[in-house]
This record gives sequence, structure tokens and C-alpha cells, in this order.
Amino acid sequence: MGQKIHPTGFRLGITQDHRSRWFAEAKRYPELLQEDYRIRNYIATDKDLKNAGIADVRIERKADQIELEIKTARPGVVVGRGGAGIESLRAGLQKLLNDPNRQIRINVVEVARVDADAVLIGEYVAQQLERRVSFRRVVRQAIQRAQRAGVEGIKIQVSGRLNGAEIARTEYTREGKVPLHTLRADIDYHYCTAQTIYGILGIKVWVFKGEVIPGQEEVAAPSANVQPRRRQQQRRRQQFEDRSNES
Repeated sequence: MGQKIHPTGFRLGITQDHRSRWFAEAKRYPELLQEDYRIRNYIATDKDLKNAGIADVRIERKADQIELEIKTARPGVVVGRGGAGIESLRAGLQKLLNDPNRQIRINVVEVARVDADAVLIGEYVAQQLERRVSFRRVVRQAIQRAQRAGVEGIKIQVSGRLNGAEIARTEYTREGKVPLHTLRADIDYHYCTAQTIYGILGIKVWVFKGEVIPGQEEVAAPSANVQPRRRQQQRRRQQFEDRSNES
């Protein structure tokens, strides 16, 4: 039972940030929490944003204003021509919240490395499985793309009636290292499902992007010019032996 804990919740406040950042009175907390859920669900199911490749939605609240940060692989699809997509999304959210006067600010952020994002990798695998592509081929392609994007490790697990088998099973493929027990490890995790003609397949993706010291940037890899301590000690010992032979 060692690896059953959620990788994101395990690292909140260490290497992971909360997706919703606001403060409210105790009696209003359930209402605002439900609003956050409805906002994210609306964006995830919007037909106009189906092909936008949305990786994350961050929500902040200031007084009576809502600030949304949408991380997407295709910002042009979200923004639309002349900002029409943003205005349509804002109007839809105001209607959803039954408050046409609610101020909603929407910031669109492009995902830097699309092939290294766990959400986008999971959605890609799900789309391919729904098209009846072999799961081994899909997983291998996703891992190769992630490795080219520069990740240090990746693990993809698929569960269900794989390739239409009569008995459901679970298979996973891992490349590199994925240290789930290391708190300072930057683990990007996502779970999604694929609707196939044989039933539902569960997809889990873990992406290891390197170790992070809280409050600092990612730990830099040791330089090739810096020699390990043991090698330096061996060189000093060899120099000492040479001097003793000279004497």
C-alpha cells in the first residue's frame, strides 16, 4: 500500500500549489467551493474548448471578482478571433453563476512543454484508445514524446479490458525514475478515462520533472567540469605517493 497516496495532495505546500486560492467566511465556504467546481466543469465540457488542450484552471478571488488562469496548449482556440472566445466564455460563466454583473477576468497561459504535461499526455492516450489504437503503441509513443521534451521519468498505467480482452487487467510502462516517496520531487499526476466499445479504460500518468527545493528553482544538475569528491581524493593520494617516491 506504499504508493496509494495522491501525488499532488501529498506535496501541497511543498512543490505543488493549490488550484484555488481565496479566503472566505465559514458559512460561504461551501458555496464558493461549489462555484469553483461548476466553473471547472463548464470549461472542461465546453464544446468550443474541446480541442483547446486545457491543462489546468487556476481560480483566485478578490472581493467580488473572480480571476481565472487557463493553461492551454492552444491559446488561439481559447482567445478566439479578436478575443471573441474570451467574451463568449465570460458570458457563459456569468450565466452559469446567475450573476451577469459578476466581474470575471480570464488570463490565458500557453503550456511551455506540451509533451511533458501529465494532463495533456493522459488526454492524448485517451483519444487514441477511443480510436481503437493498440494501447502498447499509444503508451510507447507518449513516452517517447515525453522523453524528447526533457522529462526525467514517466510512468503510464492503463486498466480495463485492454485491446478488447475478456478479462480486465492493469499494465503500466515506466521509463526513467519516478520517485513517488520523495517530497521534493516535482511529480505531475493526472487520471482520466477513455470510453471504448469494450467499456471504460482508466489511465494514470506520472511525470517526474526533477527535484525542487521549496522556495527555490529546480536543483541544477552537477556540472561535467566538477569532479566527484572521491575522484579528487584519489588524485590527491596519487600525488602524495608520487612525491614520496621522489624522495
